Amino acid sequence: MGTEERRVRVGFIGCGGHSFRWIYPSLQFAPVELIATCDTRDDRAGQYARQFGARRSYTDHREMLEREDLEGVFIVTGYDAEGRPSYPPLAADCLRAGCHVWMEKPPAATAAEIETLIQVSRETGRFAMVGFKKCFYPAIEKVKEILGREEFGRPWHIYVRYPEALPSEEDKRSLTGSALHAFLDHICHPASILVYLMGPAHSLTYRRAPSGAGFALLRFAEDAVGCLDFAARQSGTSPLERLEVVGDGANVVVDNGVRLIYYRPGGRGRGGYAGALSYIGDDAGAPMLWEPQFSLASMDAKTLALEGFLGEVTYFARCIMEGREPEKAGLADALGIMRIYEAFLQPEGEEVALDATV
Repeated sequence: MGTEERRVRVGFIGCGGHSFRWIYPSLQFAPVELIATCDTRDDRAGQYARQFGARRSYTDHREMLEREDLEGVFIVTGYDAEGRPSYPPLAADCLRAGCHVWMEKPPAATAAEIETLIQVSRETGRFAMVGFKKCFYPAIEKVKEILGREEFGRPWHIYVRYPEALPSEEDKRSLTGSALHAFLDHICHPASILVYLMGPAHSLTYRRAPSGAGFALLRFAEDAVGCLDFAARQSGTSPLERLEVVGDGANVVVDNGVRLIYYRPGGRGRGGYAGALSYIGDDAGAPMLWEPQFSLASMDAKTLALEGFLGEVTYFARCIMEGREPEKAGLADALGIMRIYEAFLQPEGEEVALDATV
């Protein structure tokens, strides 16, 4: 970021461990100026203000919004006593105060809360973004670009593997239980990839094993299909996740969020049953491989960049400066993701129709 570049004036609600490790450190690389911090604990608010260069600190977010001239507000406040994400009322207060909002995931406990925020956003002319960091992984952004190429054709099939457990019927009774709480917290990751790459899902059905492992089948626009693989008890030493999208004679794979292989169309493959004796095909259609390197201490190898935190913070600031609604990770995407979450609250085996409208 150049020293002469304009910076967006922002406040920050929440001074906890997650924001300390990932969001506050990202601000130093983004075009933002941290004006004020806010936390219900005065000592934390003051400590974070000093450490991250804010001018002032507050214990009441309404006072901060009233006194400071802010363009945007970051909110990282976690859950309330009932296990519900605490973001909807805070985000609404910020929007009504004339500030754009970036809030951590999960943004809400229900789709209805997101629908209310969408209405507030329309009334105030301010937008809200959600910390769906997977949409800002460099590898996932590259997949999105590849899917848009004419050579790839229509994306017919998407597969996402993630080590999360599906809640049992008993687990679904309360968000204060650890199983449903964890599911709400984590389903945003694979679901955000699905919505970002394929658009809103039109229907979902799932099957669950006693271990919590399971599969979900989704349908998208133009009869594309998707599979969510909940590998609940995979090894902790296994690559965490896998993505594959299949088009017309092409497919693209991302392993562990960073290793991307594009199996391009064209060129000669392995040949038929009695074809060529070599598995090496033509260079013109050979797979393309990208993966990070960690030997030069470059920005693109920082975890803040690889895991999307820096990308989403910078994108939020750019949208404010350019006066445009976010094209990804906005409230429309949040609504699609919450509808996916709510479909898993229905009985196993039922195909749940999902409203794809905003």
